[in-house]
Amino acid sequence: MKRLTPHLLPVLASLLLSACAASTPKTTAPAADAAAAAESKPANDYPTLTRVEFVLECAQEQPGGLQNRDNIYHCACAADQVAEKLGHEDYAQAQTFTYNFGAAGERAAEFRDPPQSAKLRNALKEAKAQAASACFLKPVGKK
Repeated sequence: MKRLTPHLLPVLASLLLSACAASTPKTTAPAADAAAAAESKPANDYPTLTRVEFVLECAQEQPGGLQNRDNIYHCACAADQVAEKLGHEDYAQAQTFTYNFGAAGERAAEFRDPPQSAKLRNALKEAKAQAASACFLKPVGKK
């Protein structure tokens, strides 16, 4: 990965702060609502680190890489779009299946063969494609 230039640090810092603010509860639920709140899954339940990794990887794939402020902006948009389509648990599993899918050998079969592997990989691919379209990203591999 390329080194970050000083002008991108404020952009990444604001991305981190906005992700932290989004994951911080705004009000305390009354005791009666606490059980219901605990059972409901929050929207955009991604940890900040996952969002930052997504944005950095996405920006690196775009023309200009991390040196381009627009890439950070558009990739942050894409991170939000993907988070709306897939919960964090599904995203993490899809990433694991995707990264290890091409591994050779018998041990890699646990990433290729389970029925949820294809389902989650396709869901992630579709979510990223929709995010790329909605956030005006260049298709990966076309710099």
